[in-house]
Amino acid sequence: MTELRPEVGWIGLGDQGAPMARAVAEAGYPLHAWARREASLAALAGVPFTSHDTVAELGAVCDIVAVCLSDDPDVREVATTGGLLASLEPGAVLVNHGTGLPAFAAELSEIASAYRVEVLDAPVSGGHAGAVEKRLTVMVGGDADVVRYVRPLFASFATTVAHLGGPGAGQTGKLLNNTLLMANQQNIAELLEVAGRLGVALPALVEAIRAGSGSSVALESLGRAITADNAEHLSRLQLIDMDIYRKAVAGLGDDVDALTERAIAGAETLPRLVRRVTG
Repeated sequence: MTELRPEVGWIGLGDQGAPMARAVAEAGYPLHAWARREASLAALAGVPFTSHDTVAELGAVCDIVAVCLSDDPDVREVATTGGLLASLEPGAVLVNHGTGLPAFAAELSEIASAYRVEVLDAPVSGGHAGAVEKRLTVMVGGDADVVRYVRPLFASFATTVAHLGGPGAGQTGKLLNNTLLMANQQNIAELLEVAGRLGVALPALVEAIRAGSGSSVALESLGRAITADNAEHLSRLQLIDMDIYRKAVAGLGDDVDALTERAIAGAETLPRLVRRVTG
């Protein structure tokens, strides 16, 4: 017997969303897509999918709908004003792959409960390359049974799926992950400043640390995934993430400020850091 797979809807065909959606279709899931601009659907060329004219039309035929948009207001607009939640059948699942506030994730789950729709906040880490290579990390918040149901879908584009807790926990995990990455960028910048003053050959030092116990994803990415051509853009995105993080931790007191400021400094220094590493 042929296994019946859930009908999967996809909204958001950007840098990460498009290769994730392609992976879903390649894994054999019936894929449905909606895009504000029809030209965006070209990113799905070569894989089977059904396009829809409206969000509500897509939602009416899907068991799971993944939303991969850039910020919380866009997700809210699609889910509520756009009619996605109202179009989904009771028991359907809305998965938010964007990075946003944990409080909004909890709010969206509460809003969806009135429609008897389940919500998972499931931001991803690994960038465009990770999405293309189907090796993303998914950090998930929501009901455990719903996570078990959707986990095989996540496996089509991810190698690690971590269920971190209830609604909002996935967003919290992603923000913590991003903060550590940026703090490590600042650590590298300060270390290279010291190394330069000591007269060490920086390119050779970078390669030695990459191969040694001091390595990190932050260091591995410099000059590779992060280049002089995209560092300014990535720095701006990192600062947006840190603005979200600052709001998320606002109630924890002043003792968390040092980590926040270090991570912000790491985001700001990224273009200079890449230039220094690449010469």
